[in-house]
Amino acid sequence: MSESAKWYVIHTYSGYENKVAQTIMKVVENRKLHDLINEIRVPTEKAIEITENNKEKEVERKIFPGYVLVKMTLTDDSWYVVRNTRGVTGFVGPGSKPVPLTDKEVAAMGFDKAEEDSSAPVTVELNFKVGDRVKITGGAMEGFTGIVKAINTEDKTVDVSVSMFGRETPAAVSISQVTPDED
Repeated sequence: MSESAKWYVIHTYSGYENKVAQTIMKVVENRKLHDLINEIRVPTEKAIEITENNKEKEVERKIFPGYVLVKMTLTDDSWYVVRNTRGVTGFVGPGSKPVPLTDKEVAAMGFDKAEEDSSAPVTVELNFKVGDRVKITGGAMEGFTGIVKAINTEDKTVDVSVSMFGRETPAAVSISQVTPDED
């Protein structure tokens, strides 16, 4: 791996990120450019989405849609290969001059860690927030409505304050058993 190699950000057509990464890797293999272009990444994260029927579904989502990160030594050859890859619209930087990411930016993205870190956080996407009125769709509290007091994404529960018998009663409910109250 070359010491002068730096991470650069290339802009691609939306949805072409993986195709661009594969094409560049193929060119690197065919032309034996491993010393110039060391690594290509399309950063993704795991996220939990709640489907319409309140089921949890783990999905992999691109962190930077429309961008691919390339670790390379910038030369006329490496610039030409990347810039002329189908789906690439250009490098990120002023004018047409590619600007490498700083060490701080690279560290913030976690590129200095192992590729697959099983302790990486999982993003949970919800269609409600603390303070919202929600309807409980499952479990012992099914049919009740309440106000979201807290959301715990680690154990995938929601603390809801439900009005029962004229009093506010706290309840912990699975995230998949709560939907926004449309009434």
